[in-house]
Amino acid sequence: MLTATLDIVNRLGLHARAASRLVSTARGFESDIRLAHGSNEADAKSIMSVLLLAAPQGAALQVTVAGPDAEDAMAALRALIADRFGEPD
Repeated sequence: MLTATLDIVNRLGLHARAASRLVSTARGFESDIRLAHGSNEADAKSIMSVLLLAAPQGAALQVTVAGPDAEDAMAALRALIADRFGEPD
């Protein structure tokens, strides 16, 4: 099991488009991927669950990945979030 704290850096936070990209990325892996923000937890493969996190810019997202491709999944999520979900700012 891998855990990391990843900061949401894009201006709009984890809004619908960013959440969709995160879910799409997570679904590409066999591992179980869980997210937490404050007292809220989410299955990273569920768009509704991820949207309910309501993580704004600057939020510290706790990411937990467990499974056979956990290292690759964590690396992909780190890259996606660091790239601001592909958004310009």
